[in-house]
Amino acid sequence: MMNNKFEMPPIEGHYVYVRPVLVANLPEKLRAQAGETETIYSMNAEDGAQIALVISRDLAFAIAREHDLSPVMVQ
Repeated sequence: MMNNKFEMPPIEGHYVYVRPVLVANLPEKLRAQAGETETIYSMNAEDGAQIALVISRDLAFAIAREHDLSPVMVQ
């Protein structure tokens, strides 16, 4: 999750939707990786498929822009 490198999968469309996720709602294995962090961010393709979980909103936006995608914050 947060400390794992991954290759960005091909994404159809031009947008990545970024939404906050409460760490308390994640499976135990992922909660352990989050440490003291209470909120992480899910990056989702236009079809809703989860691409990644990242530690911050800024990181999600940077990753999206690095891959020529437009990040959109959603709740």
